[in-house]
Amino acid sequence: MSALTPTFSSTEPPIRITGLHKSFGDNEVLRGIDLTVTQGEVVCVIGPSGSGKSTLLRCVNLLEKPTSGSIKLLGAEMTDPDVELNQVRTHVGMVFQSFNLFPNMTALGNCTIAQRKVLKRSKAEAEAIARKNLEMVGLADRMDYAPAKLSGGQQQRVAIARALSMDPKIMLFDEPTAALDPELVGDVLAVMRDLAQAGMTMMVVTHEMAFARDVSDRTIFMDRGVIVEQGPSAQLISNPREERTRIFLKRVLDPTHIADSELGETEPD
Repeated sequence: MSALTPTFSSTEPPIRITGLHKSFGDNEVLRGIDLTVTQGEVVCVIGPSGSGKSTLLRCVNLLEKPTSGSIKLLGAEMTDPDVELNQVRTHVGMVFQSFNLFPNMTALGNCTIAQRKVLKRSKAEAEAIARKNLEMVGLADRMDYAPAKLSGGQQQRVAIARALSMDPKIMLFDEPTAALDPELVGDVLAVMRDLAQAGMTMMVVTHEMAFARDVSDRTIFMDRGVIVEQGPSAQLISNPREERTRIFLKRVLDPTHIADSELGETEPD
């Protein structure tokens, strides 16, 4: 059988997940997830620790191998043994909690290495694209700095510029502000807001409720490995239907309001 490659068209959504299950030993972390993300849609995934939201995101591009179910990215079935995973992944940018930058390279070097090695771009072309994206995230004056010379927020913006330099059709963000000091969060969220406004298809695991409410088209609340409810972001966050969602949002929006025991959080994502 020939290798399968992505087919990006108006008739196939960028992300289609059906019946997704994921277990780690006896611990079933995802229990039958069905989710479709349409072209240009921004979807935020919220939920308590242990709900499975980060595992879901990592399954999307097969950083975690599903136990069962179907994941289609850009028309390619990611669980098919014949799929060209690396080729599909060139269309998918991912930004993690930790910045995962190469410490011995400058910001510019971090944004060019994958272009040259994976996309086989020339040094001049890769640098031109990297410079454009570093400027876009507000780091025109930090291109020659090593990660150690950058703040956490600046490092995360380099990570975003690095992902964008691969010309992705989809961006995945796994708690991109979780490791940042509060005063640095805004700059990273501003870059993500700009991407959303430019029409980038995005899945974002986050605890930033204002970002979810104001920027995303749809918010999904997960708990104990299932999607409890989903809907237009402003509606879900201001007026959730499910009691479990209401308890979670009360705690997030007013951390002194509800004790951890009421949420029953016991498992890591």
